[in-house]
Amino acid sequence: MQIESTIQNDITIITVAGDIDSRSASTVQDQIIPMTIDVKKLILDLSKVDYMSSAGLRVLLLLYRQVASHKGQIILVGLSPAILDTMSVTGFLKFFTVMDKIEAAMTALQG
Repeated sequence: MQIESTIQNDITIITVAGDIDSRSASTVQDQIIPMTIDVKKLILDLSKVDYMSSAGLRVLLLLYRQVASHKGQIILVGLSPAILDTMSVTGFLKFFTVMDKIEAAMTALQG
């Protein structure tokens, strides 16, 4: 599991690589949530995540609540078809904006 964070033009970009399952979800949560304490614009790049269990979805919901509590925006980028399908079926897509590319997400958050 790898998690990297950068800031470009007041937009925080967090990139996650590796599966987010019951074994790794707590690590992801422990690393990502502190990175987003005062973040108003967040891009979560999941293009290197092939699998996400319900534990991973729970982390996404916590992240959404964290950013929304500051009236911030979050965009998920690069969801695999399987993760996108799971999020659609479970209703999680109503909480997030989803885009294919970081560049498109940057444009959306700057506008």
